[in-house]
Amino acid sequence: MQTPATAVNILLPAEQPFAERLGAPLQSAQMTEDTSAAGLLQSEGLVLDPTPVTLRIAVLDRDSGFLQVLDKRLERLGWERRVLASSVSPETIVPMRLSAVIVDLAVLGPTCWEWLERLCSELPELPVVVCTGSSTVAQRVRGLRLGADDWLTKPCHPEELIARVEAVVRRRRRLESPTDSLPILAGEVEIHRDQYQAFVAGTSIDLTRREFELIELLAGSGGRVLEREFVYQRLWGYSMVRGDRSVDVFVRKLRQKLERVSPDWRYIHTHFGIGYRFAAEPVDGSQTAEEFAALDALPEPSEELDLART
Repeated sequence: MQTPATAVNILLPAEQPFAERLGAPLQSAQMTEDTSAAGLLQSEGLVLDPTPVTLRIAVLDRDSGFLQVLDKRLERLGWERRVLASSVSPETIVPMRLSAVIVDLAVLGPTCWEWLERLCSELPELPVVVCTGSSTVAQRVRGLRLGADDWLTKPCHPEELIARVEAVVRRRRRLESPTDSLPILAGEVEIHRDQYQAFVAGTSIDLTRREFELIELLAGSGGRVLEREFVYQRLWGYSMVRGDRSVDVFVRKLRQKLERVSPDWRYIHTHFGIGYRFAAEPVDGSQTAEEFAALDALPEPSEELDLART
């Protein structure tokens, strides 16, 4: 009679999960980099892309050795990068407009799984690459199922980490909805996100970069009212200071430009005390004066404000 097979727990006693090592000092997980990363790869038969894509990433890590080696390579690539020494909320990450996030879960401690799940669920379009110390099969599977796009174990070569980031970004872009490249149509206005331009009857509206970002945000909200604080954080990347009227001023400028090129339609509607809603509605001849009087009375932003906000 054959003895029944005994179930094997993949969390082997010999393995030490990274979450249990947090009490000990963080050990340097430096990536072994030759004096020439390109030379090393070429010696292995690999060729670097001479025209790499410029990305904007955040690295959640506290390992100085790891960060130093990685930063050197990212600097040569021309990537924009930001180092985060502790966990930040998804709401804080949104205005950073990142292409991807690299995270060492050991930095987050026991809350790492909760943080990872929240990040991936609230920002499903943001690629996440976990780059951490030795881990168990169960931990890697858990992280990937919570939403991480890839998992790499330290120590690792910087080129491999960068290649994995590029790969997950490529995959995400391929999966993006085809509608993302289609223009937004509202009344007489066509907003082409891929061209950073808006048109009326085939003629481009003269918009600044900030004004285009504003009309894209408002028009892409599906008719919802967007609070001023939300608009400010999305466009300027940080919390709005009490009394700051930058959003109101830019809405007024954008509204005036739309009225000049499309006078028979109203697009931006004010919800006083709350924010703004974008919806194309034909002019009925009685709605503009009172609705826009308050905003038209706003002072022009100072020169310093223009330089800081645009």
